[in-house]
Amino acid sequence: MIEDRSGIDRIALVLLLAGIAAILLPIVIAVVVASQSYEAFLRAGGISLMPGASLLANLTHIIRDTPLPRQVLNSLIIALIVAAVKCGFAFLATFALVFFDSRWSRIVFALTLATVMLPLDLIVVTTYQVVANVAMPLNALLETTGLGALLSGAGGGVPHLEWNLLDSYAGIAAPLAVSSTSVFIYRQFFLGLPRDLPRAAAMDGAGPLRFLTDILLPLSKTPLIATFIFWFIGGWNAYLWPLVAATSADRQPAIVGLSRLASTDLDQIPDVPMMMAGALFVSFLPVLLIGLMQGRIVKGLTLAEK
Repeated sequence: MIEDRSGIDRIALVLLLAGIAAILLPIVIAVVVASQSYEAFLRAGGISLMPGASLLANLTHIIRDTPLPRQVLNSLIIALIVAAVKCGFAFLATFALVFFDSRWSRIVFALTLATVMLPLDLIVVTTYQVVANVAMPLNALLETTGLGALLSGAGGGVPHLEWNLLDSYAGIAAPLAVSSTSVFIYRQFFLGLPRDLPRAAAMDGAGPLRFLTDILLPLSKTPLIATFIFWFIGGWNAYLWPLVAATSADRQPAIVGLSRLASTDLDQIPDVPMMMAGALFVSFLPVLLIGLMQGRIVKGLTLAEK
């Protein structure tokens, strides 16, 4: 007996189309509003779904008269640093946790995952204090050990070291790059590899470093690419910490710069079409990246779950 699934298929198709429409509708509205002029926006009394002819003019204004192009470059640099540091450190840490036998491995892994429970948004004040002076722990060490008093007696003053990373790429990217989520993903993938793989490599004369570079790294290319893109998008979309850490427009990322397009004059209606054009300009690169690499993202995360 052949089961008739035509009804289920039709329902699934309707749900799929409804989901696609729900996802695309905000993008369509953004494009339509970005195509309108400020005068047409005011005449309509708000957002209108009638397309205009000012999309190119709005984008030209964004590129020529706002700092968004420079800030898009800042976002690109920050996102690349965040993704590279997260993936690199997580890959090396997971390699040590999985392939080096130790009774402390599970404890270290649990403590590593525990850091996920403390997001950056909750410790933004403390993080600001640390980034404002990275040498703070060294100053505390000099004070607690008494070395500061000895140096003050020899040099005539208590040493106080200063190293401010605010308003710099390193200061913005470093706190965003501190995350252990990739450790869990890579660990699941490593545990799915044949257990005799390290032993076979050792029998062929491959040491730990050669096993890492010649065997494990090529096998991990797909999950590495998937997590790299995932963290790249996360670094690109970060808002709160870059807003606090970057004070000048030359160092602010595009997400922060996009919020600056809104008028601060309470008596003036914001130029919503210009803001929508800026949103399209800022989101073009990550959307293009996801569109081109969506297959690798899905495949990489699927392999990590096995």
